Amino acid sequence: NQVTDSEFKSFNTIAATVYEHYDEIVNFFINRSTNASAESFNTKIKAFRTSLKGVTDVKFFLFRLTKIYA
Repeated sequence: NQVTDSEFKSFNTIAATVYEHYDEIVNFFINRSTNASAESFNTKIKAFRTSLKGVTDVKFFLFRLTKIYA
């Protein structure tokens, strides 16, 4: 494999990334599915967490999170 045997470190890094995520890459082209909804939800959780700085009750935090976003 020319990419693997090359001296260009960036090519080897890119090749390793493609090999590692091959199934997800192919899945996008087959089903046109992405993880955008999960990323959007993660962003909402982060924004919610910043609005509740100082809250130490984890059960209350999870209760509020499920009431707002579930």
